[in-house]
Amino acid sequence: MIQFSKMISSFFYIGFFPIASGTFGSLVAFLLWWFFVPENLFYQLILILFVIIIGTISSGIIESNLKFKDPSFIVIDEVAGMFISLFLIPKSLLICIIGFFLFRFFDIYKPSLIDSVQKIPNGIGVMADDILAGIVTCFILNFIIFL
Repeated sequence: MIQFSKMISSFFYIGFFPIASGTFGSLVAFLLWWFFVPENLFYQLILILFVIIIGTISSGIIESNLKFKDPSFIVIDEVAGMFISLFLIPKSLLICIIGFFLFRFFDIYKPSLIDSVQKIPNGIGVMADDILAGIVTCFILNFIIFL
């Protein structure tokens, strides 16, 4: 079970990329979303919920087995956050690239509430800050689009 959780939480071992694993995981998520995820509310929502659920479970298993809070190889949270950032956003390359950089900003600097939710124990805390960063990014992108 630990090996399967490691594979899922590292998003098929992408999290073991030696430099900037979170950014690399976000980039892979961005590319997957751009090329493979249709602009369909139901499909996007199911995909996001699935990633959040398996990410929370696998991250929790990893944390409890390693006895270490949020190891850097866990990037399934970045995948969930990036997917949320682009949820229902039209596939405009400029808007999606802005979304990528906004999400990375919020994920790295963790202003205010985003920082506090990562202190929640187990897999929930691992996922929560990126979920919140994704929600904030999605709101900002929608604001930009509908200006």
